[in-house]
Amino acid sequence: MRFIVRILAGAVALAVAAWLIDGISVGPGTTSERLLTLLGVAVIFGLVNAIVRPIVRLISIPLFILTLGLFTFVVNALMLLLTVWIGDQFDLAFEVDGFWSALLGALVISIVTFVINVLLPDRWES
Repeated sequence: MRFIVRILAGAVALAVAAWLIDGISVGPGTTSERLLTLLGVAVIFGLVNAIVRPIVRLISIPLFILTLGLFTFVVNALMLLLTVWIGDQFDLAFEVDGFWSALLGALVISIVTFVINVLLPDRWES
């Protein structure tokens, strides 16, 4: 149940980012096709954040220290760009138009995911 809730929260966060940021878009199609695209991208984004992100953070510890943690935003943007690239391999119509859109999108996704996790009751986190 926890996995499903996290995927749904990620899909909502990706949808909000696509809605707010001009450089992020969910491809054409019906509402159900766009929803399936968001769910697919959310699964990929969750896997990238679970597998690749810890490795990148470990390798870039000196940059985190040097920038007092601000390099986290760059890592999050790169994880979003990696997610888009992987999604493109599966023909998912989710586009990010460059690094700055990814940086803003990663910031929006982080904020929305945080708010959703605060609002969800603890019983869904078991």
